[in-house]
Amino acid sequence: MKSIWVIGAGTMAQEYIKVLKALDCDFTVIGRSTQSALICEEASKCQVIFGGLNTFLKQVPQVASHAIVSVGVEKLFEATKELLEYGIKNILVEKPAGLHQEEFKQLTLLTKEKQANVYVAYNRRFYASVIKAQNIIEEDGGVTSFNFEFTEWEHVIAPLQKAAGVKEKWFLSNSTHVVDLAFFLGGKPKELSSFTQGSLDWHTTASVFSGAGISINNALFSYQANWESAGRWSVEILTKEHRLILCPMEKLKIQKRASIAQELDDTIDYTLDDKYKPGLYLQVDNFLNYKTDNLCNIEEQYQMQNIYAGIANYTEQV
Repeated sequence: MKSIWVIGAGTMAQEYIKVLKALDCDFTVIGRSTQSALICEEASKCQVIFGGLNTFLKQVPQVASHAIVSVGVEKLFEATKELLEYGIKNILVEKPAGLHQEEFKQLTLLTKEKQANVYVAYNRRFYASVIKAQNIIEEDGGVTSFNFEFTEWEHVIAPLQKAAGVKEKWFLSNSTHVVDLAFFLGGKPKELSSFTQGSLDWHTTASVFSGAGISINNALFSYQANWESAGRWSVEILTKEHRLILCPMEKLKIQKRASIAQELDDTIDYTLDDKYKPGLYLQVDNFLNYKTDNLCNIEEQYQMQNIYAGIANYTEQV
């Protein structure tokens, strides 16, 4: 029988709890502070063990079959490392799983050493809109080109209170939701030219981004983002027959070849994405049932770090 630990008791952990309850799972929630534990208990109507993961592990609990790590971005690496060292074999960790190149390297090596499985929770891969887009891509014979935008709203992000280092790596911490999805659908880059300009107080490496390349599937792609102007997240995938527009990414608009009309696909069943945080139900279900083909494993995330560093003008290199 599967047993699951949920590490964290914040808003995102509460979303996982909703899904685990719907899946009728046996799970334990481990929070850090008394305050967050009480808030989580009130919201989710389930018990939370507080005191943090380290204190919990000192009690030598029986090893769980699965763990979901949903703590602050700055704590993701340490929590995942602790779980691997304790013997947990299947871990789903919130994106991006770490903040520094060395952390991704350590997690990749430790995962192999422990013969474990660690996956990064890019839940947009499991949107109903994305699954339909995948089906159309397959029917049309593949992706021929794609483009994406990962503009962040500076007026919203700047006032946020985050731990040191999180906003400084905001592209990695947040924008990779978009970039991961684009490369998931269109193929990882085999050639890429990236350009950056500008600077923000909280993200000094760049505020304007542009680039282009070719994917391993031989699809041409381009991207742009301007964190000092207007914009939003979007991914557009082009096949020989269709333009697939994910903007917002929760919904799919389709433009057929030889037509200017862009129409919402009304055949998609959005029930799960409407009832739970979009993409989360299927992501967790796939993780728990070892259906991992569409999950981002930690080695894949590690291999993407040089690409991400180039896009964001980060100086760290693997």
